[in-house]
Amino acid sequence: MVQNIYTSGQYLEKNPTWHVEESPWKVRHILYMMRRHPLEISTVCEVGCGVGEVLHLLQRNMSETCTFWGYDISPQAIAMCEEKANERLHFKLADMRREQDAFFDLLLVLDVIEHLEDYFSFLRDLKPKSRYKLFHIPLEISVQGVLRGKIFLRNRDLHGHLHHFTKETALRTIEDIGYEVLDYSYSPEYELDTTLLQTKLMKLPRRSFFALHKDWAARILGGYRLLVLAQ
Repeated sequence: MVQNIYTSGQYLEKNPTWHVEESPWKVRHILYMMRRHPLEISTVCEVGCGVGEVLHLLQRNMSETCTFWGYDISPQAIAMCEEKANERLHFKLADMRREQDAFFDLLLVLDVIEHLEDYFSFLRDLKPKSRYKLFHIPLEISVQGVLRGKIFLRNRDLHGHLHHFTKETALRTIEDIGYEVLDYSYSPEYELDTTLLQTKLMKLPRRSFFALHKDWAARILGGYRLLVLAQ
């Protein structure tokens, strides 16, 4: 039933932009991480690429010799990708794990694992598919989130989030499956535009606390995601 919301069109009904407005923000943090680690990248694949905007923007900012592939199980998402496809940017309606000979220099798994019933098997299946991985994981467990309570059910009903993480549990999950964590950084959600009044009011406290202590800001106020480079 969980997978059906992505294949049936139900997810698109609840999220008509498929979060395309977050793509420039995600790409900015991805490129920053890549500049910190001069990796030799000629092929990039995004698993759960949505409407393909992250790959589209990366193509504009990376080497002209680099080739990009996006996979998604949602026919609605892949249909929205078609106008972005070109000779170096390809999209496919498929479960990338089932691609027998697929191997890439860099695999992007951005805001995906929280949606999956069995994310451990998913991460194990992806391990042999690339040299490097970049995981982007929402850190939804915070003191503020627990006190408010409703945020977990809201994200479950609206966005399909089945699992919730802290920085520590996200990193341990990746390590327990056998990945080597090379680096990680926070992606502050206060950098994103929002129409929600409560989120707007939290922008200044989150920004100020983050400047003082990144980990405490994430644990107490929430509103951050974790970008993890692994191999």
